Amino acid sequence: MNYAIIAAGEGSRLVSEGVAKPKPLVELNGEPMVLRLMNIFRRCNAESISIIINEQMTEVREFIASLELDVPLNVVVRSTPSSMHSFAELSRVIPRGKFCLTTVDTIFRENDFAGYIKAFEADNEHDGLWAVTPFIDDEKPLYVEVDGKMNVTAFRDERFEGVKYVSGGVYAMTDAAFPVLHDCLERGISRMRNFQRALIDARFNIAAYSIDKIIDVDHASDIATAHRFINNA
Repeated sequence: MNYAIIAAGEGSRLVSEGVAKPKPLVELNGEPMVLRLMNIFRRCNAESISIIINEQMTEVREFIASLELDVPLNVVVRSTPSSMHSFAELSRVIPRGKFCLTTVDTIFRENDFAGYIKAFEADNEHDGLWAVTPFIDDEKPLYVEVDGKMNVTAFRDERFEGVKYVSGGVYAMTDAAFPVLHDCLERGISRMRNFQRALIDARFNIAAYSIDKIIDVDHASDIATAHRFINNA
C-alpha cells in the first residue's frame, strides 16, 4: 500500500493560540504527528510515503530531510490554496495503484486504521474506501450518505434526516481518481469535499468504512484531547 500526507497548511489557529511548533511537529506521546503517521503507515505495509509541505515550513522541511526511513519517501514542497490542490500536487508522485491519503492532523487509533487498510487491500469491488465516523468533532463536518450496503451515495454539507456518518478525512482509493481530480482543477473546482462529490458524479464506486472515533487537531485544546484519545483515557 502506498500512503500520502497533506501537511501543507499553515496551522494558523494553533499559532494564534500559542502553540510554537508547526502543526506537523506537534508531539503526541513524544512523537511528532507527522512521524506518528509515517510509523503507522510503515507498520501497515507501506510501499512508499508521499508528503506535501508548504514552502514556509522550513522547520518541517528540515525534520523530514533528517529522517531515515526504510521505505521510499517522496517530498513535495509547495504552498497551495487548498487541500485539493495539495492532493493534485501529490498525485504527480504517488505510485499508481491503491493508496491511502490523509491530512497530517487526522488522529485515529492504530488498530482501527490497520483494520481499515486491510479491508481496502482485500477489496476488489470498489474504487475507493472512505473512513467515516459517527463521532462528529469537526467544525464544518462533511456528512456522508450511504445505502444499506455502506456504498456512498452522496456527500452533504448540511445534516440530513437519518444521518449516521461524517467523513473522517482518510481516503483510500486507486489512481483512477486522478483524472477526476485534474478535471476538477481545470473546471476551477476547489475543496476536497467538492472533489468527493465529483467522484460520485463520475460514478466512482466508493464504500464507507466506519471507525468509532476520528478527531482533528485544529486548536491548542485538541492536543490534550488527542493524547487522551490515543491512550484510551
